[in-house]
Amino acid sequence: MSALFTPLALRGVTLPNRIALAPMCQYSAGPDGLPTDWHRVHLGSRAVGGAGLILTEATAVVPEGRISPQDTGIWSDAHVDAWRPVTAFVTAQGAVPAVQLAHAGFKASTYRPWATERGGVPDAEGGWTPVGPGAEPFLPDYRQPTALDETGIAGVVSAFATAAGRAVDAGFAVVEIHAAHGYLLHEFLSPLTNHRTDGYGGDRAARMRLTLEVARAVRAAVGEQVPVLTRISATDWVDGGWTVDDSVALAAELAATGVDLVDASSGGASTRAAIPVGPGYQVPLAAQIRREAGVPTGAVGLIVEPEQAEQIVAAGEADLVLLGRELLRDPYWPRRAAAKLGATPDWPEPYARAF
Repeated sequence: MSALFTPLALRGVTLPNRIALAPMCQYSAGPDGLPTDWHRVHLGSRAVGGAGLILTEATAVVPEGRISPQDTGIWSDAHVDAWRPVTAFVTAQGAVPAVQLAHAGFKASTYRPWATERGGVPDAEGGWTPVGPGAEPFLPDYRQPTALDETGIAGVVSAFATAAGRAVDAGFAVVEIHAAHGYLLHEFLSPLTNHRTDGYGGDRAARMRLTLEVARAVRAAVGEQVPVLTRISATDWVDGGWTVDDSVALAAELAATGVDLVDASSGGASTRAAIPVGPGYQVPLAAQIRREAGVPTGAVGLIVEPEQAEQIVAAGEADLVLLGRELLRDPYWPRRAAAKLGATPDWPEPYARAF
């Protein structure tokens, strides 16, 4: 029996297999962060393709939490209504819809990748002043952030909790907290970006405080049956930065707050990172966290072959594999993988004639 196609139970939800669509920004939202037909087709086609868990892109909990003006959000009832057709279609295909709740911090208000311009988007073009742990911009051409005070931090925690409740109302069965890639929660975690001297900066426990407060608030908002995942950057890949040993400690604390799975990515806090990119290059991070913190993990990063994904799960290196670019290239990768690994491809009836 294929380990990759074994169901995975997380609280009140059972994933039909161990394959997830990784969260990938589409930079294609409508006005005010509303998802569009693009999102329904993009996410829906990967559900038709057989992925068990369908994660949205980074979905902002407040308007100023978007990376670009074209990012999706979930900060109002209008967003709930706009997401419902997406979650309904994904669910109807037998997949589990999940939302990644995010706040971009000092990486907010930037142009989307294919824009001619680079750096921070000015107010006149729909930009805004971002926030962060301090007042230093990520890059010289980014907008200068406002340092969050304790009232602002409390507002961030509340925004994540409120967004999590809205996500459940919108039909999402799983929520993921985005604490990776140099965005706000990671900015507080990493000593490279957090130079505060109050209760949210300094030693590791203080730097973890905001992420753990968000995790507790999200768990309380969604109840006991909804799985909560957290994506982290397991290492900054920079001397003096956040390390995988730090991530083991964080993962154990997250589990104590009610987080069910740690999605182990890496990097994003520094342009100086020396990242050894290659097939499965982040899998050892997920494996170490799973082994030493005793929590379920997801592995991501250049996982492209069915046999590779099968080995990761079968060997106990991770409980879930998240595919990004490979599912952009081939939405039907999971069904092809099932056939290759001896599982039942179970194509939708309208497509069965092709096989």
